[in-house]
Order: sequence, then C-alpha cells, then structure tokens
Amino acid sequence: MAHAKEKHVNLIIGKLYDQMKKVVYDTDDDPKKERNIILYTGAVYLHMIEAIRKFQKREKKKFRIGLIHDSKGKLNEDTEGVLDKLDLVLSCDTGSDTALQKTLLPYQDEILTVSCRSENYIPLLKRVLPQVPYVEGPTSEALKWSTDKILMRERMDVYNKNINPRFTVITDDSKESLNLIEEKVGFPLIAKPSGLAASRLVSICFHREELEEVLKRTFKKLEGAYKEHKYEDMGKNGKETRLLVEQFIEGEMHSIDAYVNATGEVWFCPMVHVKTGKEIGFDDFFGYQQMTPATLNEVSVQTAQIAALSAIRAVGLRSCTVHVEMMKTEGGWKIIEMAPRPGGFRHMMYEFSYDINHTVNDVLVRTGDKPIIPKKLKGYAVAMKFFAKQEGKLFKLQGIKKAQELKSLKKLYVHKKVGDQCTYAKHGGSSVFDLIMFNKDRSELLADIRRLEKMIDIETE
Repeated sequence: MAHAKEKHVNLIIGKLYDQMKKVVYDTDDDPKKERNIILYTGAVYLHMIEAIRKFQKREKKKFRIGLIHDSKGKLNEDTEGVLDKLDLVLSCDTGSDTALQKTLLPYQDEILTVSCRSENYIPLLKRVLPQVPYVEGPTSEALKWSTDKILMRERMDVYNKNINPRFTVITDDSKESLNLIEEKVGFPLIAKPSGLAASRLVSICFHREELEEVLKRTFKKLEGAYKEHKYEDMGKNGKETRLLVEQFIEGEMHSIDAYVNATGEVWFCPMVHVKTGKEIGFDDFFGYQQMTPATLNEVSVQTAQIAALSAIRAVGLRSCTVHVEMMKTEGGWKIIEMAPRPGGFRHMMYEFSYDINHTVNDVLVRTGDKPIIPKKLKGYAVAMKFFAKQEGKLFKLQGIKKAQELKSLKKLYVHKKVGDQCTYAKHGGSSVFDLIMFNKDRSELLADIRRLEKMIDIETE
C-alpha cells in the first residue's frame, strides 16, 4: 500500500516537473540549450563581427552575435550600419530591472557571454550581468571600482601605493578645496572626472589661478557630461559630485591590454606607446598617436606588466579584457587609469602587427578558454586621432583624399564635416577623424606618419 502511494506521489511530481519545464523553456524537449550567443551592450562594430565570423569559420563553430540597447536611446552610426549583420537585437528600457529580466529571460540559457566594447556602455553591462547569473563575468563591484577613477585610486592605494600618484578628492571649488589640493597634491596637477572616457574634461593646472578656473568650469559641466554619457552614478558620494585631483606624472605614456579569466589568471598583449595631444602642442590630453610594438626592453615590459597586474588585482576584475594606461617614470611605472574593456583601436592594431584576434580572445577568456596570442611580429601599426587646433566651427578639412593614397593606410574614419563644431577632448569633444596605418618596415611607417602630418590642414572659425 505504502509502495503504491509513493509511486503515485512520484507520478504527480513527474507531471509537475514536465509542466514546469514547459513553462520555463517553452519546450518538451531536452531543456539544455546551446550557449552560443555573444551579447554586446550598447554598441557593436563591423570589425568585431568580421573577427568572430572569421574565427567560427576556421574553427567550425557556431556563434550568434547579439546586441542589447536602450529603447529610449539612439544607436551610434557605426552600430546602426551593422544591425542587419547581427543574429539578435534586443531593445528595452534598460533602466528597469523588470524590463531587462523580461527581455533576457528567453535567452538566459543560450547566452554564452556578455561583453562591452565602449566605456559609455559599461553601466549597461553592469545591469545586464545579474540578469544572466550563469554567465561568467566581472562582478558589479569590480566594474564600479575600475570605472570610477576615485574608487580605483583608493583601492590601488591600499593594494600597492607605489603605482599611484599623489591624489585627493574634492566636492566643490571652494577655498578650502583649493587649499587641500595644494597641501595634498601640489603643482603641476591633473583634474579629472570619474567615469568619463577619451580624456573628457581632463585638465592640467600649473598654478592656483589656473586651478580655480578649471574647477569652476569642470563642476559646471560635470553633471551634464555624466548624464550625456550615461554615468549618472559615477563620481558621487551621496548627492555630492566628487572630482579627482592628482599629481601630474611626467614620463613616457604606454598602455597594455590584458585578458583575465575567472580565477584571476592573466595573459598580457603587447605594449603600446602613446603620444598625447599635449606632446604635439595641444592644451589637451587626447591619445594623438598609439603605436605597437613599443620600443621597450624586456625588463621594462615585465615591470610594466607587474604594475598592471597590481591594478587589476586591486579592483578585483575577472572574466574580461582589461585596458590599462600607465606612465614610465624615473620612480617606476605609475597607473594613469584602467577600464574593463578592450582598448580603442586595439583589435586592428594587434591584428595587423601580430595576427592577434583581440575580439575573439575577449570571448575566449570570458568563457574559460585560453586566449590565442601569437608572438611573431608581422610589422608596425599606428592609430591616430586628429583634432582641430582651435575650437569652433570646422570650415576647412584638407588632405583626406591625399591621405588615402598613403601605402601604409588601412582604415580611415571621418567624424566631422565642414560646418560641424570642433571641441577639445578636455571640454567633452571628439576627434575630426581617426585612422589606422600599418607597414612591415618601421621607417616606412614613420615616413608615412610624417607625410600625413604635413598634408592635413584642419581649420576652424
């Protein structure tokens, strides 16, 4: 009798399980679905799609490339142009946890990984990851610690003070704040908002009067900049907006990208040498020229990697690609900043110079696979950003057609046309145009860079 009763209970449980399976998976088949969706937050670019398609063809694997974005926001022009090449496009009110859950739930067991290419969409990545709890990724805390420059500095100060410059944090442009800055940091110094990419609103100050002017201007623009770039929660302590002020580090600027897996194992990409706008006469800190490989000896590279590793560990990043900017000084390597994403232009630069598939490696390290990093040097690559020397409306852009005739030129991206407003990066502006060049011979590449600089004429009124 007891055996029959137990059999009856098991039968009921079995039926309930079948019903539950149908509700959750909408299928009576095996509930286990293939995880093959690579989902990007906010933006995706053609070279990323091509890189993944090339890899899956070679490895005979099947991936679906997806995008999730805010239904109330506007996609950038590059992303709009590739929507038809994507396998999945999801749109919802990304500010609502309920909307995100409803949108992602049907794909929860099919998403292989979630990644982010643009710093502007890391806040969205942070909101998406908790909705796909069985997908490996960085923690929400690590994403915040690595994108909020103030929290990044504070955590690195605990982990390894040697990689930090002197710094302090202020909430206003009062006399007390000015005095604190002079006492804790000294001149020259850098004032930088937390969470804004591409050197936006970053300024250098050499004396108190200049600092007063910069603080007044920056605090006035800060709230609007955070709102525009979707960083509403950055640089804030309660309701107060905070500004990072740190020692101006003098030296040679470099950057490095690294792949970090779920257990903290790190693989480093080649170093990149960076020349800023400041070095070519601009009162601005945008990355004017980025070249790989950097001309560093093995000891310098190893010590740079140790400093970068300290920064990564300080903020606890895992299952992602990390971009670290640093300065080589007489006192050792100092960290400028970092971000939980691939560096700008890095996919193309690494591909041309080393045949490294940076986009695919970003996927591999998030899914527990070892990244593929060829060591053989194929040649020399450079990425360059061109800004107008003076702010104002663009009325002359000369040399673009001639630039396209250069043997080293690989990619050219024109962002502004005659009549558009040109603004410095430190005031929130973007470049007039960018390009990528590559040559097997370093001297030939340097010659083409020189030719390019001579032929380009950008004038504003």
